[in-house]
Amino acid sequence: LKLPSDSFKYLGWCDIEEHDVRGNQLHCPRVREGPSEEELFFRGEEHTLKKRKQVTDTEKWQKKLQENWENCAELNLSFQDLGDLYQVENFKRILQRLIRVEKLWLVDNSLTDLSAIRLPRCRELNVSKNHFTSLKQLPKIPQIQHLSLAENNIVTLSGISDFRHTPLESLILKRNPCEFQERYRQLVFSSLPNLKMLDGIPKLPEDCSPPESRVFFRMCTIL
Repeated sequence: LKLPSDSFKYLGWCDIEEHDVRGNQLHCPRVREGPSEEELFFRGEEHTLKKRKQVTDTEKWQKKLQENWENCAELNLSFQDLGDLYQVENFKRILQRLIRVEKLWLVDNSLTDLSAIRLPRCRELNVSKNHFTSLKQLPKIPQIQHLSLAENNIVTLSGISDFRHTPLESLILKRNPCEFQERYRQLVFSSLPNLKMLDGIPKLPEDCSPPESRVFFRMCTIL
């Protein structure tokens, strides 16, 4: 069943002639690029071609400059519904241009590996509800202070020591398999001495106690 908006699904909001939406009203914009005309033809969706206008190389360059991703400081690219390879590639192309972003939300995008991406100024990153299986699949974030990885599929804490030399203050790993690891909080805080909060709970005295003392408290003397 086709929706009334079906013929516009590969158009940018700025290409639709009649609308009252301004750019600064888009709090979570879709940034993916539509498929090529050849791909649309093989998909049997060539009817959408008539809605497209021919864009010159100059117009393409001007549109790229208008995006101005390089100077973006705060951005929400959550819920992008990246269903096709061309969408994922375009999404990563934009991430590579975020050289000055400080706050970035990428929630629920089915992301699996961003290790090739570098975000040199990012202080706050939210990649909750994705498909990461390892901390090593995260982008390079040397200035990170607040990191949320809730509801992924991270099994072990391998790679967490990579954040030891960052100013990381708060980390959220709840609803990941690694949360059920024995002495989970102790292991995280021992790997990250400067961490102040884990899963929304401040660092507690027992989080700093050595493993041996925890074993002692669990011992039971039978007379």
